[in-house]
Parts: sequence; structure tokens; C-alpha cells
Amino acid sequence: MTYFAHPSAVIDEGCRIGVGTKIWHFSHISSDCIIGENCIIGQNVYIAPGAVLGNNVKIQNNVSLYTGVTCEDDVFLGPSMVFTNVINPRSAIVRKNEFLPTIIRKGASIGANATLVCGNEIGTYAFVGAGAVVTKEVKPFALVYGNPAVQHGWIGAYGHPLHFNENNEAICPESGQKYKLVDNSIIKLSSI
Repeated sequence: MTYFAHPSAVIDEGCRIGVGTKIWHFSHISSDCIIGENCIIGQNVYIAPGAVLGNNVKIQNNVSLYTGVTCEDDVFLGPSMVFTNVINPRSAIVRKNEFLPTIIRKGASIGANATLVCGNEIGTYAFVGAGAVVTKEVKPFALVYGNPAVQHGWIGAYGHPLHFNENNEAICPESGQKYKLVDNSIIKLSSI
């Protein structure tokens, strides 16, 4: 076995799990899901058939990833954050063929207890604050929070708010990366 799974975890046949991934207590990994390398799957996590995780994804405790959820590399999912998969669920009406995809792009972070309404994309390195309710697309590098979530600024790849000068340029205080704000979008001028 090239990954670690706690003895209490349930790993169904037919799933793909990458090298170096760790799966902790009471988690359930369903068949036909894909988990990349070096992921951390916290306690009591459910990953449904068809869900896809890139490499180095960190999922904290009590998160369920339903069919249609895709997380690219380096995504962080905070404790007890919530994905949905149907806009108008009803117990007596089967809507399994109405699941809407949710995509979390590379490096994005979703805070504890946030809720993501299905059918939306969270942009590269976006940051969704704790308890936010996301009802629409989130731009790359956007900092959003609240209910409903609204954008309150921009954030760099290292997770620090970006403060722009008169030339609409900002520098990350930790990495030294440079960013430029152009037409309400972020352009990274230097890479890590």
C-alpha cells in the first residue's frame, strides 16, 4: 500500500489513491473517486463516487465531498465546511441526474463551516472566510466572506491580503511575490 489509512477508515474498491496520502479515523472513500498524492483526509470525511482531488489537498474533519466536486492541487478545506450538489433537493424526488459540478481551483482555501452552493467555481488561490455562504463564482485571488459571501479584497498565494499602491501593484509581505490589479482581476508578476 502506498498510502496510509487508519484502521477505522472505509476504503471501497475501485477508488484511486495517490502515494503519500493519509486517511484518518472514520472516513469513507467511495469507489470511482480519485485522490491525488500527499493528500490529508481528516477524521469523518466522506468522498463520493466521481469526486476528484488533486495533489496535496488538505481536508479537515467532518467534510463531505459529493459527486461533481473537483478540487485541484493544493486546495485547503476547513473543518465542517459544506458542499451541496443539487439546487432544489426534495426527499421524495430523485434528482441524481441534476447534480451540478463545483470546482475548487489550485491553491484555494475554504474556511471552517463555509457552505458552497453547487454549480460554482472557486478561483485559483481564492480565500473563502469561515462561515461564508458562497452562492456565485469567486474570482481568482479574491477574499470573500459573509452570508451571502461578497468580495472584501484580494489575497496572495501565501494567504496574505494584498494592498495595492497608486500603480495598482502589491507585494506579498512573506514571499515577495508581486501582483498587479488590472480590470478587476489579479495578474501575478512574479512566481514562487
